[in-house]
Amino acid sequence: MKQLGEILLEEGLVTEAQLLAALDETMTEGGSLGRTLVELGILSENQLVQALAAQVGMQYIDLDEFQVDRAALAMVPAALCRRYTVLPVAIQNGAILLATADPGNVMAVDDVRTVSGMAVIPVIATYDNVLRAIDRFVRADGEMENLTSAFEDALPEPEADLSKMGDIADDDAPIVRFVNLLVTQAITDRASDIHIEPTEHDLRVRYRIDGVLHETQRSPKNISSGVISRVKIMSDIDIAERRKPQDGRMSVMHNGRKIDLRVATLPTVWGEKIVMRILDNSTASLDLRDLSFLEHNYQTYQQSYTKPYGMILVTGPTGSGKSTTLYATLNAVSKPEINVITVEDPVEYRLAGINQVQVNPKAGLTFASALRSILRSDPDVVLLGEIRDHETAQIAIEAALTGHLVLSTLHTNDAPSAVTRLTEMGIEPFLVGSALDCVVAQRLARKLCEKCKEPYQPSEAEMVAARFPWVPGERVPELYRPVGCVTCSKTGYRGRIALHEVMRVTEEIERHAVAHSSSAEIMATALQQGMTGLRDDGWYKVVAGTTSIEEILRVVA
Repeated sequence: MKQLGEILLEEGLVTEAQLLAALDETMTEGGSLGRTLVELGILSENQLVQALAAQVGMQYIDLDEFQVDRAALAMVPAALCRRYTVLPVAIQNGAILLATADPGNVMAVDDVRTVSGMAVIPVIATYDNVLRAIDRFVRADGEMENLTSAFEDALPEPEADLSKMGDIADDDAPIVRFVNLLVTQAITDRASDIHIEPTEHDLRVRYRIDGVLHETQRSPKNISSGVISRVKIMSDIDIAERRKPQDGRMSVMHNGRKIDLRVATLPTVWGEKIVMRILDNSTASLDLRDLSFLEHNYQTYQQSYTKPYGMILVTGPTGSGKSTTLYATLNAVSKPEINVITVEDPVEYRLAGINQVQVNPKAGLTFASALRSILRSDPDVVLLGEIRDHETAQIAIEAALTGHLVLSTLHTNDAPSAVTRLTEMGIEPFLVGSALDCVVAQRLARKLCEKCKEPYQPSEAEMVAARFPWVPGERVPELYRPVGCVTCSKTGYRGRIALHEVMRVTEEIERHAVAHSSSAEIMATALQQGMTGLRDDGWYKVVAGTTSIEEILRVVA
């Protein structure tokens, strides 16, 4: 059998000098040659595993690229795959190809051979690669179907008495495992929301992934009461109240990380609908540089949030990433010598070193009353969850005019509309112009999957139809389009990117506010002064190969 060093030299993966240096390091520090080469940055994990496979005469596969055969997956139970970290990937000549990072694990091979009744041929993949593939392919759907049957047997009556559901402490109870699997699978699939919806004939579960809803599960109608009650108990929501909307919160541990979920119930004609918003706390610690601002947009925004006073508004529809932008801004301005206070409904992310106030209308703590109180608490920076009415807007404007930096959100379609929206709320136009310093409008578009996106040359007709900023007769730029692969679940997209429209409130825009100009007139002036519109910001990101023309047209009018 060839030595690992020989194979690496033959493949051109290392030079003799690198190999000798790694051998010296291995002799001095101990360990294996392969691991030393990886730690020194000479080899990647994939290259090392590939070389080790060649050394022992076994096949290496990259599961991010390999087309896994569903028939092979069905031959081995999910629990077995997870127990041994193995994955059946294909059937060849009557034998199962079994991807594993540990081909010497004879117990795994024997157990797979026993349950499948077929010969097993181990193939090598990296450990992380196998884990990712298990999360992607060995879904919880089959287990959930089995649990559904077990739960139906336990609750044969559609209107079973669930008042003692809170007494369930057995983690193996079908209802407990069913709900746990729903949440775990959603987190694994990178979902932002879980929708549990009773319909006339069944219970539908949908996940919102990269801004688009995907149906993942349909279960019999008579388990819906149990599932909804279990979620309400976990979220500390009144289980007996089914006639009015309620809000709650729960926390779960997933792969060693604490994940918070915000839960909302809504009575519908077929029962209570539940929406769980998955709050990944890593989002709250993002840097503004991670939010895909174009450089000139970032510079414009930075000039505003580094001022000691004034109002900054982030606008856009629900789910457009406004809170993420505001939290990233707080991270940029928050320092030990600055007093930062937020008023939110609800408090989504808990931030260290920041005083966060939860609105409680039942106790008389509204946005307006909370804002009045915190202005007596000597704040330097105030984050207001949302400006909803005249009273809140008036106090926020006055705070911005009296030496505070005020950050908030507003529901408008673009940045210039924020000026007219505030005047419609009854704020004096001259106050709007004086207090408002910057408005950021944003949307979220799906990012093209880096693994499978392909370059193409769009036709002139496509460019004209999309209103792409291109001069007819000039060379059409090379763009990218979605294809679909196993990494992105055949959608062609993975992850999301923000589109921004950053408008500084200049003297000219102040004059527009005082003159009660329309948002179209304010938009024209802002564009003349160098503002990049949402659609144009999107085109920059299309040309950069980050997203596609179709996606920009989907999210921007």
